[in-house]
Amino acid sequence: MNVSSIQLSLLIGQFVPTAAPAEIMSAIQSVEVQQGTSSGFQISFLAEPGAGISTDYALLNSTLLNPGNRVVISVTINATPRVLMDGIITHQQLAPDSNGTTLLTVTGEDISVMMNIYDIPMSYPGLGDYEIVLFVLAKYAALGIVPLAIPPLTSVASLPVEHVPQQSGTDRSYLQSLAAEHGYVFFVKPGLVPLQNIAYWGPASRVGIPQKALTVNAGSATNVDSINFSYDSLAPEQVFGAVSDEDAETILPFFTLTSTRLPPLSSRPPLIFNQPFVRKSMLDYQGSSWIDAQARAQAITNQSVDSVVTADGTVDILRYGDILSAPGIVGVRGVGFTYDGYYYVKGVTHQISNGQYKQSFSLAREGTGSTVTGVYA
Repeated sequence: MNVSSIQLSLLIGQFVPTAAPAEIMSAIQSVEVQQGTSSGFQISFLAEPGAGISTDYALLNSTLLNPGNRVVISVTINATPRVLMDGIITHQQLAPDSNGTTLLTVTGEDISVMMNIYDIPMSYPGLGDYEIVLFVLAKYAALGIVPLAIPPLTSVASLPVEHVPQQSGTDRSYLQSLAAEHGYVFFVKPGLVPLQNIAYWGPASRVGIPQKALTVNAGSATNVDSINFSYDSLAPEQVFGAVSDEDAETILPFFTLTSTRLPPLSSRPPLIFNQPFVRKSMLDYQGSSWIDAQARAQAITNQSVDSVVTADGTVDILRYGDILSAPGIVGVRGVGFTYDGYYYVKGVTHQISNGQYKQSFSLAREGTGSTVTGVYA
């Protein structure tokens, strides 16, 4: 697919953002958007002196670029709109230079920053982790945040009976810590239309339609500017231990063998192929449930192998012919069986300026070796 046109648009405002006025759009010099489990944005404007008796820059005479305002960044590529960011301005910087040019730069985080403002201790009697997640996210429905939470396998077995879950820290940090306990991720990403967002709490998703493949060493069909692969053989970790299970009324061992992420993205899982060169660690589990202990051990193992193999690179959207989104799945081809195949897209950075749209990306999977004979998307 050839990209025939790219159009940038902004919604901006204090409570309900509206289309940015022409003077703001015309002053844009560059836009950068980071997408992934942690997302943010940065927009640089050319600041001109105010007209008339004003002693300030024109952009600063407006309140639209003040911290706390909401910004929605969208691009339309080949007549198809894509929302890249729905966030809040958190920082402002003014930088005059010796040539008389002044840049005003605003930086912000995705809308989940509103979940990181208040640090109020909370307790959740009778609720499991999954129920807590839904309860917390319900408070942010007015911001257009819709929860997409996946119940942990131990959600029924580990409902608190003898203790009451306690939250310390902000809502966002608490949901992130709950996610880590289950080997999950938590992030908020834009929906299909402006002002709608999806709050995902669950395992790093490996399902869905793969994005357009990243192709190298293919002559005119090559669509990647650069790509670099890395293999960390010391990352994988197997976990073991023992628990005095209250139901079985005996001491039961627990241990992990390999990752349980599905579907697998590697045909050579290092926890199997790298033996005996694999770290082993004992989990000091303080509970009395074998099911919960095994799940927590497995979460540690899964997280340890999520980024054993990584790939970082850049693409030019005009050459790539599409926008790479994170999180997601993408195929890589042209580098040989060891590093070809499908990868989880951990993060991407959109870099947009006059006449240019590039992306840097970060991919990951649990080991080497493709699981497919070819990538055709």
